[in-house]
Amino acid sequence: MVVKLRRPILVGGLGLSFSLWMLQNLHDSMVQIGEFGLLSLFALGGGLWLLKLNRTQDSSKPENSLPVDRATVEGTIAKAEAVVNQLAQETENPQTVGTLREQVAYLTAELDRQEMIAAVTGGKSVGKTTLIEVLKSTWCQNSLQFQETPPLFQEAGEKSDADILTQANKSDIVLFLTNGDLTDSEFQSLQQLKAVNQSTILVFNKQDHYLPDERVSVLQSLKHRMSSIVVATAASPSPMKVRKHQEDGCVQEWLEVPAPDIQQLTQQLSEMVTQQGQQLVWATTMRKALLLKAEAKNLLNRTRGDRAVPVIEQYQWIAAAAAFANPVPALDILATAAINAQMVMDLGSLYQQTFSLEQAQTVAGTMGGLMLKLGLVELSSKAISTVLKSNAITFVAGGLVQGVSAAYLTRIAGLSLVEYFQQQEVATHSGTALNLDKLRQTLQSVFQQNQQMGLLQSFVKQSVKRLTPQAQQSQLIESEITA
Repeated sequence: MVVKLRRPILVGGLGLSFSLWMLQNLHDSMVQIGEFGLLSLFALGGGLWLLKLNRTQDSSKPENSLPVDRATVEGTIAKAEAVVNQLAQETENPQTVGTLREQVAYLTAELDRQEMIAAVTGGKSVGKTTLIEVLKSTWCQNSLQFQETPPLFQEAGEKSDADILTQANKSDIVLFLTNGDLTDSEFQSLQQLKAVNQSTILVFNKQDHYLPDERVSVLQSLKHRMSSIVVATAASPSPMKVRKHQEDGCVQEWLEVPAPDIQQLTQQLSEMVTQQGQQLVWATTMRKALLLKAEAKNLLNRTRGDRAVPVIEQYQWIAAAAAFANPVPALDILATAAINAQMVMDLGSLYQQTFSLEQAQTVAGTMGGLMLKLGLVELSSKAISTVLKSNAITFVAGGLVQGVSAAYLTRIAGLSLVEYFQQQEVATHSGTALNLDKLRQTLQSVFQQNQQMGLLQSFVKQSVKRLTPQAQQSQLIESEITA
């Protein structure tokens, strides 16, 4: 295999200090791994999992949970527009960009919206339709319109619960109906609404189906479990038997339908519309802006990801050829470090993260050090050696292991860097310093995803074809790997 290296780092970037640094890291890490390397990896993985769990809990407060004012919302809309504009520069789909820009303009107009919207949601048969009908017929509030969502918690339906809750989050207020104490599914849905700063009223409907003591108990339980506003209603009370004793001793009986009991709800709605109307509209606009920004970012990441894959594949095969051709391990490490540094620069440019030569070397070295400390180098080499074990491999066995391992680790580094960039805010200027904790977590996650035996076998077969062009030997190795 002949590969022309025209990148600056690949040609002249193997600085002595950087090389010695990589070699020292390799030596120190291999000494520390020892016979307890695998146990240490498990312990480290467990510690990182706990750390991630704690950080998830600590950082569960969403960006839009802060007090919302007009300036904050306008700033969020501007950020969404910036991502859309960046997408416009990189995508070849102007129709999609045009649609997103229309949504940005709509959000700006939304800031001055006067009419408010309340979404009525909940499971099946909780009284959503009836409650809306009663509110419309008995409560005069022209500034608040009601919209019913499809039922939640259906096994088969046109929309998933996530889609329904996303629809509800585009309203100013959510009336979440339940017929009793919360089920786990209801509780989780309410938590999702809370996580996006959605103003929610939990409505204990059909309270008339319970005895007085039971009503109090259910209502107290709901208020204890939820921090949102909780009210009790009976939108369609059950008929009550009325008995009247006549003067002649006869008893007259009939069924009488009580008037709907929605006073707690209408009082709460009136206060929210009067006192918090503008804030609620701004909060809704904020949520819509964040959704639009996320949609544009996903499209941008998809576009960049399609361009990143060929870059990663290019450098993984260059790394494989360099490691396969050089029998001295130190030279393999030096070549791979230089190749990864150039890959960092190319991937960074795709994600508007501009790295200098020194910065790219530092990033590549940092990722290599993390791989060593996490035991990924050792684990991948063992896994690849296991796949490659066969009597057909003769003098090139060592070179194959080194070559395939270099390609595999280069691929993991590239995919991890792409995943890391995609998790960050979309950059429209030179990149900032890397978050090593997030990069470490990303490396572990990407490595685990690519450790499935089927994926590994496929990658090894592809690598063998690249590194051993002799048709007979390649076919024999491929047949034994498949077997």
